[in-house]
Amino acid sequence: MSGIGPPEPGEGTRAWDDRQPDDALPAGRTRTALAAWYVRHRRIALALAAAAVLLGGGGYLYATRPQQPHPERRPAQVPYPAQVVDVTYLDARPPPAGAPPRSFSFAVLVSVASGPPVTVTRVSQPYAGLSLTTEPPAPFRTRADSARKITITMHVTDCEKAPRSAGLPFLDVTLRNTRAIQTQSFIPGARYAQDLSHALEVACSNRTR
Repeated sequence: MSGIGPPEPGEGTRAWDDRQPDDALPAGRTRTALAAWYVRHRRIALALAAAAVLLGGGGYLYATRPQQPHPERRPAQVPYPAQVVDVTYLDARPPPAGAPPRSFSFAVLVSVASGPPVTVTRVSQPYAGLSLTTEPPAPFRTRADSARKITITMHVTDCEKAPRSAGLPFLDVTLRNTRAIQTQSFIPGARYAQDLSHALEVACSNRTR
């Protein structure tokens, strides 16, 4: 049940416990006239009170209704360098002039897909009997949406520790951007494995036991 105040008595309804003698009424007013005046004015007063409550309540509810927060505006997250860098094998190359004996070279392409520039701080390989240098020498930087050709030259320092056949060789590349420094292992693929195995066989074909 909704509403404000108790139900109003109908016209002519009497409350028996509120009866008063006629001589207690104001002069010139009968009980019937006073009852009609009371009912009429009380209904107007209640209507005004209800309107005030509704208006006041509506204003209160509007003022205290929680505001919807604005979506938080976060800057675009900088990706980790390993997420945007790829190393692609190109081909075998003759070693540069002045390289020590038992050296061989490969060309790879270092590309950066997006984000801030990425710096290659180090390139290495897993075999103990080999050393490695790059041209350009590390560290070198590559911008987003671009690629850089790198020449990797390996030198066999110990044929006993170098693999006779490289099954699944990889390159360890240390990358740096404004978010992180990571070392990522890249597997250049089957052609790289074949060319590396051939170069090792040639370099160590005259090794002594």
